[in-house]
Amino acid sequence: MSIYDFSAETLDGKATPLSTYRDRVVLIVNTASKCGFTPQYEGLEALYSKYKDRGLVVLGFPCNQFGAQEPGNAEEIASFCSLTYDVDFPMMSKIDVNGPKTHPLFAYLKKEKKGVLGTANVKWNFTKFLVDRKGQVVDRFAPTVEPKSLESAIEALL
Repeated sequence: MSIYDFSAETLDGKATPLSTYRDRVVLIVNTASKCGFTPQYEGLEALYSKYKDRGLVVLGFPCNQFGAQEPGNAEEIASFCSLTYDVDFPMMSKIDVNGPKTHPLFAYLKKEKKGVLGTANVKWNFTKFLVDRKGQVVDRFAPTVEPKSLESAIEALL
């Protein structure tokens, strides 16, 4: 099994099989527009801009489960990301990352890489999962980990 076995909807409602990103290094992040970590959008976009031509894709998954920090609809989220942080990487539709309505992709990601304390649940917005070119989850990073500090891990997979 790999991330290629899943699909997700883009913010504009298009079903996208994750096999679209086959042979690329993928950084999957649950995002929010009104979070203390929201400025990480800038760092995520910088990573994407720097490494996309070498095979990196960043996928943002808005989530409103933590402090209701992503209350907007798809159009509001897209507008915020574009206007505030000039986000060019793919943004998916809002999902749940924990609980009974957990998106199947995040159920898989959490099963493959547990958090620092050995728990599977995502603790907060901007948890990051790094996936290799074969679709396998190779690492998980806490929300406090700044995108720039992921460069060496990303470069090792590129």
